[in-house]
Amino acid sequence: MNKPLFTHAAQTMRNGSKSFDAAARLFDPETRRSVLMLYTWCRHCDDVIDNQIAGFASGAESRLDPARQLEQLRESTRQVYQGMAQSDPAFAALQEVTARHHIPEKWPLEHLEGFAMDVRGEAYATIDDTLRYCYYVAGVVGLMMAHIMGVRDEKVLDRACDLGLAFQLTNIARDVIEDAGAGRCYLPAHWLAQEGLEMETYFLPEHRPALSRVVQRLLNTAEPYYASALAGLPALPLRSRWAIATARDVYRAIGIKVSHAGTRAWDTRQHTSKPEKIALLLKGAGRAAMAPVARPSARPTALWQRPL
Repeated sequence: MNKPLFTHAAQTMRNGSKSFDAAARLFDPETRRSVLMLYTWCRHCDDVIDNQIAGFASGAESRLDPARQLEQLRESTRQVYQGMAQSDPAFAALQEVTARHHIPEKWPLEHLEGFAMDVRGEAYATIDDTLRYCYYVAGVVGLMMAHIMGVRDEKVLDRACDLGLAFQLTNIARDVIEDAGAGRCYLPAHWLAQEGLEMETYFLPEHRPALSRVVQRLLNTAEPYYASALAGLPALPLRSRWAIATARDVYRAIGIKVSHAGTRAWDTRQHTSKPEKIALLLKGAGRAAMAPVARPSARPTALWQRPL
């Protein structure tokens, strides 16, 4: 075991995602290590493209253009699968987790396609366009996470992908003003137009009532994906069920806060408090215990289907 690499990965998680860090501590030690390794690589790629540190603005000017940086990330990812030794901790982490769990090469490369969409300045006309973006940046991470937990059944992988989609829809809702400041909009242009909003001005304070209605629509879209994800819990080991159930409820709670805050949702960054996380951790324990006896349900056909 590479202890310095684990220490680096654990610190990366603590700095980059307090919401998921709490849930990740519920995994058994081996699974947690692999989850941290995967997160470290994902966080690194995100930071490189957005010129951030642990998801926050670095304050330094990037020396390379994003397209060139993206190509370097792709090349380093391919080298991981070619078995080349990696000195960068993020790619050493990816190499460890992909080798241990036989994660297909196409999934990390698909994840990088999500960043490519940002680099290209992709436009999102419809909710299907937004969901396609959500797949690349989060749904495919759900697939890799499920692989770490031993899932190989395609129907269960669909549920893991659904959870990733729900997470990203919540992230978009929470960060819509911050994203606008970076010149990005993941809200469907068609929805904005239906509220009389224009791409150049939807984020202005005077448009908050209309924007909050669009965001509520996005959060409503996330709900059936959060519901679908529950059906995948019985296929996971007990402690993984607990961790994933908790992460699901923590992220969903953030969306509920955005919804309840209405036009003031972006006055401050919405998050769950420590007492709220503890309550959701206990709720997750109950979900994990009851999941094996829950009645199975078919995945709704109306949900967006990941590429196979």
